[in-house]
Amino acid sequence: MLIEILILIFSLIVLIWSADKFVFGAAAIARNFGIAPIIIGLTIVAMGSSAPEMLVATTASLNGAPDTAIGNALGSNITNIALVLGLTALFKPLMVSSNTIKRELPLLLIVTLVAGWMLFDLNFTFIEGLILMTGFVVFIVSLLLITIKQNKNQPATDPMLIEAEHEIPEGVDSKVAIFWLIVGLVLLPTSSNFLVGSATYIAQAFGISDLVIGLTIIAIGTSLPELAASIMSLIKKEDDLAIGNIIGSNLFNILAVLALPALIAPGAVDPDVASRDVPYMTVLTVLLLVLCISRRNGFRITRIKGALLFTAFIIYQYLIFSQLTA
Repeated sequence: MLIEILILIFSLIVLIWSADKFVFGAAAIARNFGIAPIIIGLTIVAMGSSAPEMLVATTASLNGAPDTAIGNALGSNITNIALVLGLTALFKPLMVSSNTIKRELPLLLIVTLVAGWMLFDLNFTFIEGLILMTGFVVFIVSLLLITIKQNKNQPATDPMLIEAEHEIPEGVDSKVAIFWLIVGLVLLPTSSNFLVGSATYIAQAFGISDLVIGLTIIAIGTSLPELAASIMSLIKKEDDLAIGNIIGSNLFNILAVLALPALIAPGAVDPDVASRDVPYMTVLTVLLLVLCISRRNGFRITRIKGALLFTAFIIYQYLIFSQLTA
């Protein structure tokens, strides 16, 4: 058992590290080929933050554990809002001025409701997965077209987009970029395979469901890059990027990550998904939208609001583990 726990921890570290190197290499190559930084930021860098979740979802689904994949997607969204944003706001209040974020937050609530409706009957079909993945493609293409149109022949003015451009690596030799891209491509699937295998073994040994493993250990682990990125963004005084990363990651998790188990291994879903996890994720998304809107201070998440979100995370963990011991 100790060996499996060590494998899980090590594979999680490698998964996160290799995702970062993959994004670094891919973004550097794209920049060297003359692709606009704003496009790189909205595609490669943005989707790269959800690479761990996507690889875990794919591996789990192929290994016959779609509930782990579903739990990872839902748990990551809950963790991103409650834990990551909660701790980030406690560290420093977030003031947001980006129109992109203000547009994406209501969209996040809509896709959350749609995904919840799909999962409510406890049967996740291939067609539903195809709808979510199609929505993901439409979202990315629409975001690119809108952004390019707004910033045509002039520099970006949206704070989040400007901050995202600053994160794109420049001056990286193509050979170095290709090396890190290959490292990421090799280690991402390898580490995700070991992660899912060890997590499944531990779950079975302790009598824990695949869903709970996905909701807790894997979801929290794969959300650590978002936490690190959000805190670093605050240190750099890039508040818009801090919350933008979370909202973008949650959109990707629902539209792309959650679609994978339905596309690869459609079928029955753990009943707790409809009775506990989807409602909690939906309520948290509504709460985030309400907390972000303040008549006096504009679009802002204060320390008190951060404490409320963090408390919601603790309550959710209690709900999960109290049911295990009941």
